[in-house]
Amino acid sequence: MDRTADRLLHALKATGAQTAATLAKRLGVSAVAVRQMLAKHAEDGLVAFEDRRTSVGRPKRHWMLSDKGHARFPDSHAGLTLELISATEAVFGADGLERLIAHRESATLALYRERLADARSLAERVRRLAKIRSAEGYMAEARRDGAGMVLIENHCPICAAARRCQSLCRSELQVFQAALGPEVAVERIDHIVAGARRCAYRIRPVAARA
Repeated sequence: MDRTADRLLHALKATGAQTAATLAKRLGVSAVAVRQMLAKHAEDGLVAFEDRRTSVGRPKRHWMLSDKGHARFPDSHAGLTLELISATEAVFGADGLERLIAHRESATLALYRERLADARSLAERVRRLAKIRSAEGYMAEARRDGAGMVLIENHCPICAAARRCQSLCRSELQVFQAALGPEVAVERIDHIVAGARRCAYRIRPVAARA
């Protein structure tokens, strides 16, 4: 696949359903070229579309990744991870699995705290966290949200493991809260495991939230 066609799939993964015109502007190519790429991806089963009426006039066609398209962004070592989770539970029981998750949580928290230590504001801490998570495969970004921020993760490289063991998702939420500090509140507002396109976390100063 050429680089522009690959960028088109990344754009749909990162931002969800879009029109061909919006994709063309985002990628810096012509709408005709985008429509040709979308047609090819549709033939390959990587994208799908739906026509949406957003205002007066004809419905606009919005393109999105299909299940096959989402699968182009793989769950890192999913099979091995699931085997290890099952083996740990079989050998050490549910308590042993929880201890393993707690150990991972502790190590991750220590790393995040070290990398966020000298950040001077909530916005800077969340932006740094987004960079860390992107390096880990989560396609993360940080956006302002009133007095706070939103951390968005457009991909989950451990999705299969998280579906098998939901303690992993609970653990991540706890790590974010602890790493960002007691002066903020972290709330998950989108969850891939629950059927959303992405995971997203609203992060607000406690005073603003109260």
